Amino acid sequence: MSDITWETPFCAEGSSCFRIGTDADGNAYIAVNGQEEHHLTDSREALRTLITDIKAGKADHLL
Repeated sequence: MSDITWETPFCAEGSSCFRIGTDADGNAYIAVNGQEEHHLTDSREALRTLITDIKAGKADHLL
């Protein structure tokens, strides 16, 4: 597995903190801050779409 470069955690008020990471192979990762060893993996485009939909209010129930 490639090394994952994790970004600064995103923490919304009153909820868990999440981290997003990427690797040199074009994969994207998302994990609860402090639980990076238990991450989900997908393409960068899939992760970008998920975040865009959440910001647009289409998936706010997931947070």
